[in-house]
Amino acid sequence: MGLPQHAEAFDAQAYLAWEAAQPERHEYIAGEVFAMVGVRQAHNIATLNLASALRSALKGSPCRVFIESVKTRVDAANCFFYPDVLVTCDARDRATPEFVSHPCLIIEVLSPSTAGFDRGDKFAAYRKLPSLQEYGLVDLAAKRIEVFRRNAEQHWVLYEYLEGENIEFASLSLTLPVATVLEDTEEDPES
Repeated sequence: MGLPQHAEAFDAQAYLAWEAAQPERHEYIAGEVFAMVGVRQAHNIATLNLASALRSALKGSPCRVFIESVKTRVDAANCFFYPDVLVTCDARDRATPEFVSHPCLIIEVLSPSTAGFDRGDKFAAYRKLPSLQEYGLVDLAAKRIEVFRRNAEQHWVLYEYLEGENIEFASLSLTLPVATVLEDTEEDPES
């Protein structure tokens, strides 16, 4: 999360209009906007691996998979975020081409500069989405994927998946090998 990029606070509609004219992406949190930072190649590859596998598995279903440049609106928290991967199966999201408001799955690939925010305040905001059933965090350094799943009592339960295991995405009734997500994400230790 960077420093605020706009001097004065403004509402969601003003943000959407302003953001449409910007060359870079910005997240919106309660009237402030924050420039999105660049990512390492491994982050981008993991995002692509996830989105490709999900898209392939969900082909022919009412679900749609989006990556990085589609905003998620969290109205109850007055926020717009750009998750790394999101899935919506809700027809209402087809009526809002600028953003998704009813995702069932959101996944963030952690980076050192955003991990604390992704685990903390961003997850707190995402939990206000009634449609959200699972929130995934991909930790490339630890080769671990954490999936927080909302249970019947509306509590969030952590499920951890390591190399050699399959990730369960219960909201989509599918599993995906951890190896698929981690494929080709090794970085040269010299870099």
